[in-house]
Amino acid sequence: MKEEVSCKTLEDVSLIEVPITPDEYNEILDIQQNILNMIASRGYCTDILSQLCILAERLLPNSVASIMLVDKATGLMSVLSAPSVPQAGHDALANLKPGVGGGSCGNAVFHNEPQYVQDTFTDGRWQDIRKLAIDFNLCACWSMPIRDEDNNPIGSFALSSFEHRSPAPFHKKLLQTAASIVSMIMKNRKIEKRIKLFATAAQNAAEGMIITNKENKIIEVNQAFEDIYGYTEAEVIGHNPNIFASKKHDEKFYSDMWESIHNDSKWAGEIINKRADGSEIVQWMSVSALYDEHDKGYNYLAVFSDLTELKKSQKQVEDMAFRDSLTGLCNKTHLEQLLKSDEQKNLLLLNVNNFSYINTAYGFEVGDKLLIKLANILQNNFNANSTCRINSDEFALLFYEDIDITHTTAEIQEYFYNKEIVIDNITLNISFTYGAAHGCDYLLRNSALALKQAKESGKNNLYIFNQDADSIGHSQRESFIASNNLLHNALSEGRVIPFYQGIRNNITNEITKYEVLARIEKDGEIISPYEFLEPARLSGLLPEITKAIIDKSFNFMASNNYSFSINITEDDLSKNYLLEYLNEKELEYGIESERVILEILEGVSANGKKNHIKQLTQLKNRGYSIAIDDFGSEYSNFERVLDLDIDFLKIDAKYIKDIHKNSKSYEVTRAIVFFAKNAHIPCIAEFVHNAEVQKIIEDLGIEYSQGYHFSEPSPKLID
Repeated sequence: MKEEVSCKTLEDVSLIEVPITPDEYNEILDIQQNILNMIASRGYCTDILSQLCILAERLLPNSVASIMLVDKATGLMSVLSAPSVPQAGHDALANLKPGVGGGSCGNAVFHNEPQYVQDTFTDGRWQDIRKLAIDFNLCACWSMPIRDEDNNPIGSFALSSFEHRSPAPFHKKLLQTAASIVSMIMKNRKIEKRIKLFATAAQNAAEGMIITNKENKIIEVNQAFEDIYGYTEAEVIGHNPNIFASKKHDEKFYSDMWESIHNDSKWAGEIINKRADGSEIVQWMSVSALYDEHDKGYNYLAVFSDLTELKKSQKQVEDMAFRDSLTGLCNKTHLEQLLKSDEQKNLLLLNVNNFSYINTAYGFEVGDKLLIKLANILQNNFNANSTCRINSDEFALLFYEDIDITHTTAEIQEYFYNKEIVIDNITLNISFTYGAAHGCDYLLRNSALALKQAKESGKNNLYIFNQDADSIGHSQRESFIASNNLLHNALSEGRVIPFYQGIRNNITNEITKYEVLARIEKDGEIISPYEFLEPARLSGLLPEITKAIIDKSFNFMASNNYSFSINITEDDLSKNYLLEYLNEKELEYGIESERVILEILEGVSANGKKNHIKQLTQLKNRGYSIAIDDFGSEYSNFERVLDLDIDFLKIDAKYIKDIHKNSKSYEVTRAIVFFAKNAHIPCIAEFVHNAEVQKIIEDLGIEYSQGYHFSEPSPKLID
C-alpha cells in the first residue's frame, strides 16, 4: 500500500464536523466531471475506475481508495479496482464474505448502509479481518455501498486511512458521489456489452426479424418483432414495411438504401421507425437480399436491434458530461467547447457575492435552490447565446454578437437591485462581481483574470480584460508555473541544497557561525531563492524546503563544531512538525541542539500566534537558540522579543547596506543596538559589504557581521 505511517491516537482526532465549503463541493464536482468526461469519451472501464480511486485519494491525504464487487454466483466480494493497493492487499481481500465481522466493506454490503469505522483495531465490525488491518496499517475505513437500479448492494467504495479519524460531511459526500459514479459505470459497462451482442444478433437473425417477398410485402415476422413494435403478426402481414416509417428520413436516404441492396445485396445502418403506439424507435438494421437457385431475388430479410434505450443512456452520459447536474445549464466543459470556434465572442463571468455566507447561514438546500433560481433568471432575461454554471457560485454568459458589455452588466445589476429573490420564505438581495473579455482566444482565462481584478476592487464591480494592461499578469502566471515546476522537480530529485554564509565575531575577528541558505541546483547552475520562494509559499511547499535544508545541513555540519542558523517560516510553525523533526535529525546526525539557531522573521514573533509561541518556547527549552531575522523591517514588537527570550537580533539589511551614507539608517540601527544591549541580546548586522560599513558596525558595538565583505554563500565552509 502507500507509504505506511504511524496511526495517530484517537485523542488527537477532532470529532467536530464542519460544513462542506463551496471549494470542497467544487472538488467533488471536479471528480464527477473528470470521470464523466472519460465515460463520454468511451474510456476503458478499468481506467475510469482507477482514475476515480486516485482522484478520491487526493481529497483525503494518507489514504487509499478501493472498489469491491460481489460475485453473483458465490456472494463473495473481491477487489475490482484499487490502484494504490499492492497485489498482496488484493489477495488478502479476495473472497470476502459480507457480514457483521467482515470489515467496513463487508458490513456496507451486508447492511446496505454506509459504514464509518474510526478504529479498525478495536471495532467489532472488523473482528473477522483484524489481521488485515494490522498487517497493512489500516487504522480507519469508511465504506459506502454501491447499489444497482433496484437499490440492492452490489459492492462497495471505500477510503482506508493510515490514521484513526472520522469522516467530515465532505468525505461522506465524496463517498456517496463516488459510489453513485461506480454504479453508473457498471450500468454503462452492461450497455457497452449489449452493443457487441446487438452486432452478433444482427448477423445471426437473433433479434427482431422481418421477411418480405420480392414485392416487398411482409410475409413473416418473429416474436422479437412483435415485442419491439407492439404489432401482432396478423396486423402487419401483407403490408409494406413503410407503414413503420417515422418520416425522420428523406427520400434520398431510402433511395441510397435500396441502391445498396440492389448493387451489393445488403444494406446496414441506423434507422428511426415508428411503433404501433406512435413512439419512435431507433434501430440498427441489416437488410439482405435473398436469392433462389437461379440467382433471382425473391425475398428480403431485415434484422434489427432496438437501440432506443442505448441511445437514451448515451445521451444521458453526454448530458451529464456537458451539463450542470443542479441547474441544467451548460457546464465549464461545454463552455470550453463553445469557445473553441474562431469567431469573435464576448464572455461575461458573474460571481455571486457572499454565497458562502448564504450556505452557512441558511444551509446548502437553500443555497442550491438559489442557484437554480439564478440560473433561470440569467438564462431567460439577458439574451445570452449560452448560459453556463462553471463552478459552485459562478456563472458565465456567452454572447456571439458584438454587444456593449458595460451596458449588459448594468442591466443585470439593475435587475437584481430591483428584484428580491425569495427562497423558502427567505428574502435575499443578490449581487454579482463581474469579469469580462472579448475576442476569440483565451476568453475563459482572460475573463477569469478580469474577475479576479474586479474582486480586488470590491464587490459588485465589473472589470473588462485589457490585453495590453493585463497580459503582464498572464506572463507572471506563466513564470510562476515554470518556477513551481522547477521547485517540484528539485524537491523530488533532491536538488534543493544548502549554501553557507559565514557570520563574523567582531570581538575575536573570526567567523564563528554560519547561516544556511536554500538554493536549487539545475544542470550545473545555482538558482537563487528569489526565483522559487514565492511560488513555494503559494504552493505550500516551504516546509518541504525547510525539511530538505535541515536534513542536508545537519549531515554536513556533523563533521565540524560550528554553530549554524536555519531559516524557519510561519508555514513551518503552522505545520507543527519542527520539534519532532529537529529531534529526529539531531539523533540521526549527532548534532547538539545548542549549535543550532532558528531564524524567524520579525512578523512571526510580533503576531504572536498562540501555537507559534508555544512551539518556539518548546524549541528554546530543548536547547535551540532563536534569532529574529530582518529586525526593524516590520512590527518591531519589543515586548514580544523580550517575552520570547530571543538569543540574537539580526538587523534588517535595508538599514545596514547604506548606513555609511544614510543618517536615517544609522539612527534606526543605533536605536536597535541600544535596545538590544539593554536587553542583553547580541546583534548581527546583515549585508556588510565593504570596510566602511564594517567600521560603523564596529563603532556601534554590534557583536556580529554577515555579508559579502567577509563571506559569500558557498556550498562549503570558508577556511
